[in-house]
Amino acid sequence: MAVPSGEQIYKEVQDYYSTELQKSEDLQTNACVTLARPLPTFIKEALKCVHEEVVSRYYGCGLVVPERLETCWILDLGSGSGRDCYMLSKLVGEKGHVTGIDMTLAQVEVAKKHIDYHMKKFGYQVPNVDFTHGFIEQLGDAGLKDESFDIVISNCVINLSPDKRAVLREAYRVLKAGGEMYFSDVYASCDLPEDIRKHRILWGECLGGALWWKDLYKIAEEVGFCPPRLVTASRITINNRELESLAGDCQFVSATFRLFKVPKKSPAEKCQVIYNGGITGHEKELVFDANFTFKEGEVVEVDAETAAILRSSRFAEEFLIRPAAGERLAPGGGCPGKAKEKILDPFQLVEQQEAKAPASKSEGCCGPKGCF
Repeated sequence: MAVPSGEQIYKEVQDYYSTELQKSEDLQTNACVTLARPLPTFIKEALKCVHEEVVSRYYGCGLVVPERLETCWILDLGSGSGRDCYMLSKLVGEKGHVTGIDMTLAQVEVAKKHIDYHMKKFGYQVPNVDFTHGFIEQLGDAGLKDESFDIVISNCVINLSPDKRAVLREAYRVLKAGGEMYFSDVYASCDLPEDIRKHRILWGECLGGALWWKDLYKIAEEVGFCPPRLVTASRITINNRELESLAGDCQFVSATFRLFKVPKKSPAEKCQVIYNGGITGHEKELVFDANFTFKEGEVVEVDAETAAILRSSRFAEEFLIRPAAGERLAPGGGCPGKAKEKILDPFQLVEQQEAKAPASKSEGCCGPKGCF
């Protein structure tokens, strides 16, 4: 049997998420289920406002909540029943806006019918959220214009796409200069063999279409983004003997990355940066990625790429940024010394985490059974 065509994948995924999955308990692997993780109070409060039908029909991976959201315009790729969109619509405020796009009409219909409910819940006079039926590889066909969003998020959806390059290309197109794509997805330790890529259930459960993590770096840079910034990663175990035998030696992780659309003429120089503090939920410390954590008031030397990102993005006003001079600090803060090698490989990050604090249970993506 050949690897499914793009059209066949679309049809099978739509059927799987609109017909076979009626609730989160119908999932056959733990790829979209994880142990509960502590969340900031402001996010918990926003999630409590989301209608119970929207939550019950949500099958996402990871809780995708980037920082500094007030007044931002956000696009959610593969928004499903709209849980993340409604949570984010509260966080961006009435001056911000959230758009959700999904190819499964049944999911879009669930999301749309609860717009009035949430606007009344948040006390907004004018809706700041909308949903559209369409493909994440063809955002133009859905009427989404160039440079119209500050942030694009995606939550365990890109792996379901047969054309991942098109997804990243379209995300880059609709982002404003300095904008960010912040997304959680499933990644493989290798280029997946055909018997995994053609398996209907493994596709529907986010494993069959998982991208080899090295290919993400290649595609992102070809599209125009700065190299991906790895934020978090956790190991996925399938816990289904039949499907595990198909996977063989292939390993999977859930990982969150951030991609930035930095203007080409941005200054390229190392800088010292000081986090001013004050971002909601991150007042004292901002964990930017696996390599940089910024503490309020602390001087940190960053490479030219990181400096360009901070200068051009929505984070610019949250930092004091100056050319590096005099005594140099090691990346991540602290005393001068040999710079640590950047962590790029999500499997390497998982191994480091497991070596420091072995978990009693392997975690999959943060899905509907345990995020909050």
